[in-house]
Amino acid sequence: MLRLAVGERPDWRGTARAHGFTFHTIDGAPYWDESHAYAFTLAEIERDIEGPSAELHALCLAFVARAVEDERILASLAIPEHAWDAVRDSWRRGDPSLYGRLDLAYGGAGTGPAKLLEYNADTPTALYETGVFQWLWLEEMLATGRLPPGSDQFNAVHEHLIDRFRRMPGDGTLCLTAYADAPEDRGTVAYLEDCARQAGLATRFLDLAEIGLSGDGRFIDPAHAPIATLFKLYPWEWAFADAFGGALRDTPTRFLEPPWKAVLSNKGALVHLHAMEPGHPNLLAAYFEDDPQAACLGGAYVRKPLHSREGANVRMVRDGRVLADLPGPYDRARFIRQALAPMPAFDGRHALVGSWIVGDAAAGLCIREAEGPVTTDAAVFVPHLIEAP
Repeated sequence: MLRLAVGERPDWRGTARAHGFTFHTIDGAPYWDESHAYAFTLAEIERDIEGPSAELHALCLAFVARAVEDERILASLAIPEHAWDAVRDSWRRGDPSLYGRLDLAYGGAGTGPAKLLEYNADTPTALYETGVFQWLWLEEMLATGRLPPGSDQFNAVHEHLIDRFRRMPGDGTLCLTAYADAPEDRGTVAYLEDCARQAGLATRFLDLAEIGLSGDGRFIDPAHAPIATLFKLYPWEWAFADAFGGALRDTPTRFLEPPWKAVLSNKGALVHLHAMEPGHPNLLAAYFEDDPQAACLGGAYVRKPLHSREGANVRMVRDGRVLADLPGPYDRARFIRQALAPMPAFDGRHALVGSWIVGDAAAGLCIREAEGPVTTDAAVFVPHLIEAP
C-alpha cells in the first residue's frame, strides 16, 4: 500500500459536472482529491481486504441471528423495546439488505491484519464516488498513459448493485428517500435510483418530509399511494425515535436497509463480535464502558458512542494521553471502549479503508483521508488502484 503523487487530470471538474458528481466540493472545501492515489498489490487486496471483509460480514450475520433471539443483546444496543419486533420480524422474514461499508484500519502488507473499526451497515455514503467516479478516473488515467497498462481497481460495486436490485423481491417498484437539500445524501440516492432503473425497477424519489402514514399503517406518498418498498437514507435509530416509529412493526412497507440492520449499525455490535470471536485477527477488543473488563484496555483505547457519525463524540487515548476528543450531540449516549488501532499515516495524512459489502459479497473499496487520527466529515475521498503485475 503506497501513496503515489499522480497529479490531477486537467479537466476532472468538467468530467464531474458531466456525470452529475456535484458534491466534489462541499462548502468550498475539496471532498474529491486526485492529486495522489493509493496503490495496492493484488495480494493485499485479495488476502488482506477482500477475504477478511467477506468473513467479517458473515460473522456479523451470525451475530444478528443471535441478537434477534436475545432481548439482553437488543437492550444493550439501546434499540427501543417497541422496535424489537420490527427488527426480529425483518430478520425472520429474510428481508434482504442492499449494501454496507466496513471501515478498516490497514496500512499495507507487513503492518498486520486489517482491523474492523466499525460497520456502517445502514446509511453509508461515499457510494457513487466509489462505484462510478473513481472508476472513471482509472479509465482516463489508463487511456492517457498516466498509469501503467494493466493497472486495475478493486471495484465491482456498480455491477453488484444492479445485480442486487435485479434480484430483489417485490412488485418491481422502488421509492427512495433522503433529505433532498443535503447534496451528498441526494447524490447517493440519485446514484442508487439509477442502478435500480438499470435493473428494471420503476423508481421515484421523495423528500423525507413527503412521506406519510395511512390509517391502516401503510407508508404513503403525497398522493396517498402506498409505498411497497422504500430505500431510506435515514438512520434506523432516528426512525425508531420518530412519531411513526411504532408503526414499523406492522406496516406492509418493506425497507432498504431492513430493520435488522439496526443491530449492526451500532458500535455496541463491536463488543458482541469480540465476545463471539475474541481471537479473531480482524477484530479489536471492545467492551461497553460500564463493563469492568474495559479496564483491561489500559491507557490505549478509543471511546465511541453507540450511534455516532463522522467521528462525533469520539475520544482517542494513547499511553493515557488524549490524542483526539471530538465534540458532538452524543455526549449522553452509552459508550464503548475499543482497543486502539492507530490509523496508518502516509505523508502526514491518515488513510481509512472502506470495504464495501453489496448483498453478501465484498465488492470494492474506497479511501478517505484525514489530517487527524479520527475520520470526520472534513476527510477527502482519494482514488485507489491495484498495481500492474
